[in-house]
Amino acid sequence: MGDSSDETAATEAVVTAQNTGWPRGLLDVPASAEFKGKSVRGGAAVVIGQGVTMALQLGTTLILARLLSPTDYGLQAMVVTLTGFFSLFKDAGLSVATVQRETLTQEQISTLFWINLGLGAFLTLVVAATSPFLVLFYKDPRLLWLTVASATVFLFNSLSIQHRALLDRAMRFGVSVKIDILCATVGSIIAIAMAAMGFGYWSLICQSISLPIVSGIAVWFAMPWLPGKPRWTQEMRSMVRFGGTVTLNSFVVYVAYNTEKILLGRFWGAAPLGLYTRAYQLANLPVQQLIGSAGAVAFPVLSRMQNDVERLHRSFLKAHSVVVSLTIPVVLSCALFANEMVLLLLGQKWLGSAPVFRLLSPTVLVFALVNPFSWFLRATGQVGRSLKIALLIAPVVILGVIAGLHYGPSGVATGYSAALLILFVPLVAWSKYGTGISNRDYWNSVKRPLVAGAVSGGAGWAFKLAFHNNLAPIPMLFLGLTFSFAIYASLLLFAMGQKRMYADLLSHLLKRNQPSETRS
Repeated sequence: MGDSSDETAATEAVVTAQNTGWPRGLLDVPASAEFKGKSVRGGAAVVIGQGVTMALQLGTTLILARLLSPTDYGLQAMVVTLTGFFSLFKDAGLSVATVQRETLTQEQISTLFWINLGLGAFLTLVVAATSPFLVLFYKDPRLLWLTVASATVFLFNSLSIQHRALLDRAMRFGVSVKIDILCATVGSIIAIAMAAMGFGYWSLICQSISLPIVSGIAVWFAMPWLPGKPRWTQEMRSMVRFGGTVTLNSFVVYVAYNTEKILLGRFWGAAPLGLYTRAYQLANLPVQQLIGSAGAVAFPVLSRMQNDVERLHRSFLKAHSVVVSLTIPVVLSCALFANEMVLLLLGQKWLGSAPVFRLLSPTVLVFALVNPFSWFLRATGQVGRSLKIALLIAPVVILGVIAGLHYGPSGVATGYSAALLILFVPLVAWSKYGTGISNRDYWNSVKRPLVAGAVSGGAGWAFKLAFHNNLAPIPMLFLGLTFSFAIYASLLLFAMGQKRMYADLLSHLLKRNQPSETRS
């Protein structure tokens, strides 16, 4: 409990928020009952929203793959590699600082807003100016105006970074999910319509530009906060330093996980790169959606628990177990039925990406086993350790990619997966060192889905061997996945004793959201 001066300060902070146009509840921490309610409702909203968004993206991919060529996707990948690199700096990690900070003032968030806006304008100019160098590097003049147009994304993004962070801080996850679904829907409509009219690769570029525009408008309506005058203080220096470490960590990870796309485009050209990127997206999209959506809830929730160690550990390990459990079916699909899935989702002309799709399945599993630790480290302020871990990952992954580059997309996928498998044990050991999470704690959180996945994977492989001469590709896919998933679910829920945990989770997901957001 705090003394009377603490209570007075907290009251004055809320009054200040009311007088400057802030929605209530952004400067204070919710009571425990409200905190639990927001977490449950937010988790339900994100799970449902993640499913809707993934279905939209997969449906869009299915349609666009039949309207566009591997070269169209390869050109987009060349531009995205550049814009994705500069995107690491678009918010300077300040949105993370906004959510993680225990206390926050109007002056601080206003200063962060203006920093983000200035940085967004600067990055727009830098990316546009870099376009001639991209043309020279890839030796393709089409990239000039594609890059200039894509540069505007940074300015549009910068206008809503802090508003989105305030939504997350207020744990208004349902609102964020609705905005994401709206953006995905509008982007998909634009991409499909333009592709059908023959705009080719421009349909993909315009889709990416539309996302921050729609998101910015929606976020400003949802969080009608207006920034005030900026003011630099000692506290601001601490927040900027925290954000800078987060940004540097993202930069190192980006270099590690995108070197293969740069090298494939440079030495093999747009078409092989297009095949690789389609396979990479198809393999990683469900897991990226899952980890990203779970992290969107887990990071602010864990940040509020950072002073309650036992509760923090229990919540993190449970969330980690759920992520791994939901990832195993994706790994089985990639490893066992790559040809059938590519044929169904992308079409006959993309079958060359099936070996890449299969070879990337180990990366999908390692991402699920390792990446959730980033929520824990950031929530507890250990961004320095997260950066050091990234510095370990980068050279090993790059060496693996270079080793396989001579063999094209399949060789690169093999090198990528091998590097992550080698890194798995050191990464987990370093991530949990000194946190109070023991080896036994971690193993108990992941062993059930891993064992169930191994058994069901073996059964699925036996099924495919037995019927590969008797079933067409699509029936093989549906029957094989049904057989494998049924075994996996049965083992996980009943033999492994997870039925109660998932029944409890399902009961929360089926609860109706309150008609309006509760505000303190």
